[in-house]
Amino acid sequence: MKNLNDWLTEHSIKIHDSALIERAFIHSSYLNENPEVDSEDNQRLEFIGDAVLQLWSARYLYEIEPHLSEGQMTKMRASLVNEASLYKMALLLGLNQYLKLGQGEVRENGIEKQSIVADMFESFLGALYLDSGFKPIDEILRSIIDHLELSEKHQNDDYKTRLQEFVQADDKRSIEYILVSESGPSHDRRFEMAVYIDKMMFGKGYGNSKKRAEQAAAKEALEKLVR
Repeated sequence: MKNLNDWLTEHSIKIHDSALIERAFIHSSYLNENPEVDSEDNQRLEFIGDAVLQLWSARYLYEIEPHLSEGQMTKMRASLVNEASLYKMALLLGLNQYLKLGQGEVRENGIEKQSIVADMFESFLGALYLDSGFKPIDEILRSIIDHLELSEKHQNDDYKTRLQEFVQADDKRSIEYILVSESGPSHDRRFEMAVYIDKMMFGKGYGNSKKRAEQAAAKEALEKLVR
């Protein structure tokens, strides 16, 4: 099997900090079982990667001809950056094979678990951006974009986007998602997220990833607001 360096060479990506790139593939369960490893897991890189993907998506959709409206771009971006699309992108590129998981996740076939693979892909984008800037990210994403369905079909399940549109329909009120708690073993984490609108909590949600918990929190907030 090819190693990560082979993959990077195959895609003509020259990196400066190999440890940074490798960190993107280290799941928390791996470190829990291998405390001697001198590294952190990929969660902080995931934070960077999420922002990078949002920016790339906005620019890509802005350039589409004929031009899309703001509403169309918002909905299409939601279908591009959701967990299912991230998972598909990672599989198209074959990046999930480089994941480092604890034995519990290996037994649970974590290498194909949607939430783990999607988070890893965002982490990889974050690491690549910090190491080499935007150019290699743009080249990679444009090479697979035609394999994704950019449509509004996921909109009904994207409660975060629907909440944002509802709240900001008349003004620019702020929406913030905050981690309340994190529990469970490394191969079966459970997250609790809260959503705040103008510093007031409107909903809480639970899930096996932060993104799913955020969606659940947004759903609860929407239900309160439309009553």
